[in-house]
Amino acid sequence: MTVSFCVIAYNEEKAISSLFQDIRNQEYPHEKMEIIFVNSMSTDNTKKMMERFAEENNHFIRVLIADNPKKVQAAGWNIAINTAREDIIIRIDAHTQIPSDFVKKVVECMEEGESVVGGQRPNIAEEDTPWKHTLLLAEKSMFGSSIAPYRTGHHKTYVKSVFHGAYRREVFEKAGLFNENLGRTEDNEMHYRIRKAGYRICYNPKIISYQQTRSSWKEMIKQKYGNGLWIGLTTGICPRCFSLFHFVPLLFLVGIILCVILLIVGFPIWFKTLGIIYGSMNVLMSIATALREKWHWCYLLLPIIFLSLHLSYGIGTLIGIFKMPYWRKKLKVHINNNR
Repeated sequence: MTVSFCVIAYNEEKAISSLFQDIRNQEYPHEKMEIIFVNSMSTDNTKKMMERFAEENNHFIRVLIADNPKKVQAAGWNIAINTAREDIIIRIDAHTQIPSDFVKKVVECMEEGESVVGGQRPNIAEEDTPWKHTLLLAEKSMFGSSIAPYRTGHHKTYVKSVFHGAYRREVFEKAGLFNENLGRTEDNEMHYRIRKAGYRICYNPKIISYQQTRSSWKEMIKQKYGNGLWIGLTTGICPRCFSLFHFVPLLFLVGIILCVILLIVGFPIWFKTLGIIYGSMNVLMSIATALREKWHWCYLLLPIIFLSLHLSYGIGTLIGIFKMPYWRKKLKVHINNNR
């Protein structure tokens, strides 16, 4: 089987060099792989680095570089899909590391009869410093991130979504392309349509790719807020795209708001109860997260980091839900104007 290996990048000059090396090191025959880079109008040296890679003689079928004028990630994926010519289309983020057997494992799973496959997504840190490692622990933790199967699963199974998915070409021909009006949630919506089209999404723990954790606490908070915001907005067009765990931070935030209101009107017991339950769980999960690590004082900040991630995600979701009616109206006008 031949493979179209697709990468979307925007201002990734610091991260993409290591991904280039990972691509070079792939054990799967290079003469059965084409590489497609989509540059989302980067303002740094990302495109020049892509061009230098394309000039190398790595024996790939071809190395193609395309521009994504819209800059939106979903639009970039659609450009890659429309450009790809091979049997399997693999989507990889630029801020990623992949082992040398990644493509080989994907193809092996496809040859067993699967149409959509993906695997584990362990987090890694850009730098091995105590503070960066603390942020990594928060992101790796089920309490700080989520219980999505692609984060924790150890057995082959069928799931609602996967990280760094690989797809037979026919899947997009039947289910359609990515919704370019979405940000952050384009995977959820796409995978929902893929399932509706009759395909199963296979999670195989033998397939592993690594995602780099955001480099700062501020960036992590910004990421969680953005994830929550787009979940709130996307509920207006595809509520079935999500599972209950996507809304847990929102429920936590709503619980805080209700308990504060009850506190103000003279019923402090609910606020105290929520504080005790969440605080105890937060401390216990922080201890469990740091227990196997070599001790450092930065780990004392884990409860605060967890709280900030939960609140930012919940606030983002709540604001997204409030903005959703206006966003839907604006989206409808945009679609009508482009017909």
